[in-house]
Amino acid sequence: MLRITLEQWRMFRAVVEHGGFNQAAQKIHKSQSSIHNAVSKIEASLNVKLLMIEGRKTVLTEAGEMMLRRANYLLDEAAKIEAVGHTLSEGVESKLSIAVDEIFPQALLYKVLNATSEQYPLLRIELHESILTGANELLENTHADIAISGFTDAAGFSEELCSIEFVAVAHPEHALHGISRPLTLEDLKSYRQIVVRDSALQNKQDGGWLGAEQRWTVSHMRTSVEMICNGFGFAWLPKSTISEQLKHGLVKPLNLAHNTTRNAKLHLLFKDGDRLGPAARTFISLLRHQLLESTQS
Repeated sequence: MLRITLEQWRMFRAVVEHGGFNQAAQKIHKSQSSIHNAVSKIEASLNVKLLMIEGRKTVLTEAGEMMLRRANYLLDEAAKIEAVGHTLSEGVESKLSIAVDEIFPQALLYKVLNATSEQYPLLRIELHESILTGANELLENTHADIAISGFTDAAGFSEELCSIEFVAVAHPEHALHGISRPLTLEDLKSYRQIVVRDSALQNKQDGGWLGAEQRWTVSHMRTSVEMICNGFGFAWLPKSTISEQLKHGLVKPLNLAHNTTRNAKLHLLFKDGDRLGPAARTFISLLRHQLLESTQS
């Protein structure tokens, strides 16, 4: 028989997260005395001191730090169990949130989304278009059920989906195309590069070659494509994204001496497969099928 309840662990964690008993009471809407009693019950049951007062601050003891790590795991797992229960009781989910890196082939994505909607007509799909670690952050903050990202996630499920080919391009009349010999990285440094910023709010990452002395940073891939088409600089862009522009001569690959193309791997990510509903599982299945077909065609 457990001597400490999940609610008591939750109150202990709240004291640590919010910096004291009074602050925790205000945040989780419990009386200060009930939170004091909960922490005292834990300490008495385990015969260990979890918190101590330093000046006006309530801080963790060494034992408290260890127990907090365990308590966090326990509370997170309890929340996951409840979420799985809700999924099972509700049957088909009413909403599916998907975070997708903008370098993923859009035509393929739209085809999978449409096929998923055909099977689940009442499903509301929320598509979050992201850059670099933006999809990971949305998944971590539970704003997305599924993510497609260039970065893996050690805390959940991660599966390599595909490789995206990048090519360095500029407008056909850009000065870089006027250089008769193959271009070096030193040549590129003298011209403006268009780059797309990480859409994550925290722990942003840089992606691609960033050696140009002049640089414009934009928020969306389509903005970068439009700028290149208008002759404002050069950029490394996914070949699948600019297939039409290449076909109609709106952009032209740079004649690089080395590394004329680059590749980035994309991964399928989700936190807990047991929490995914039928629509999410269908989306994943269709996604894998379409990617397999695209590689065989």
